[in-house]
Amino acid sequence: MEYAKLNNGIEMPMAGFGVYQIPKEDCKQAVLDALEVGYRLIDTAQSYFNEKEVGYALAETKVPREEIFLTTKVWIDNYGQGITRQSILDSMRRLKVDYIDLVLLHQPFSDYYAAYHELEKLYKEGKIRAIGVSNFAPDRLADIAAFNSVVPQINQVEVNPFNQQIKAQEYMLKEEIQMEAWAPFGEGRNDIFNNEILTSIGKKYGKSAAQVILRWLLQRDIISLAKSTKKVRMEENFSIFDFELSDQDMKEIQKIDQESSLFFDHQAPETVEMFVKFIEERRK
Repeated sequence: MEYAKLNNGIEMPMAGFGVYQIPKEDCKQAVLDALEVGYRLIDTAQSYFNEKEVGYALAETKVPREEIFLTTKVWIDNYGQGITRQSILDSMRRLKVDYIDLVLLHQPFSDYYAAYHELEKLYKEGKIRAIGVSNFAPDRLADIAAFNSVVPQINQVEVNPFNQQIKAQEYMLKEEIQMEAWAPFGEGRNDIFNNEILTSIGKKYGKSAAQVILRWLLQRDIISLAKSTKKVRMEENFSIFDFELSDQDMKEIQKIDQESSLFFDHQAPETVEMFVKFIEERRK
């Protein structure tokens, strides 16, 4: 395993296991399998509704807690003074831990300033080892970094060969904010696993398109999150430390970049409206 050193000196694994959309009934075993394969970064969120199942796995695994880097994310409906703090304490209870390695604000909407201040307090109290944000575009990330006492350690954003976030990473590197990738496979969109450039590069090394993508992220110093409920796939996704892409490979992959999201634009008004509907539906 390789590690990134965050701007507060904390080390974070470069390859992580995410549990987004993993059903509750499969989540515990998936996390146990991932830990057995070698993953030490486990990523969940309040809005995934499987923190409790992740907690069951953490309680059962033989891997020491101090070797596991645990991440959760605060949902928009839990933004606000006092509310954010209590939601994180509730997450800790569901996860069966007395500290969380990383807590992120899941979306750049609603009262995220008040929510971030609550993260700062818990960070200074030692209940959270690192704090950050998710889906923050460079302008909002610059804003929150400039006007708060703790610069985010992480910004978790969509990064994949079709949305490479090159300019966004340039700013993060400048401010020493670590980029972390969700949906590195674009959830299979654009027939990514059969992409001619990715598969041809993979053939040179005896690797799959998925492994090429994860290795590409690693060589860009971007932490990646891969998800699967199949142990054999977990093992494949974790097997990215035994080969290295050439400079030419990296240039070839850059040609795929479409410089736009495969899902939705967080800076578009329509996206804000979509998340408002999400909140209303979940409250019901």
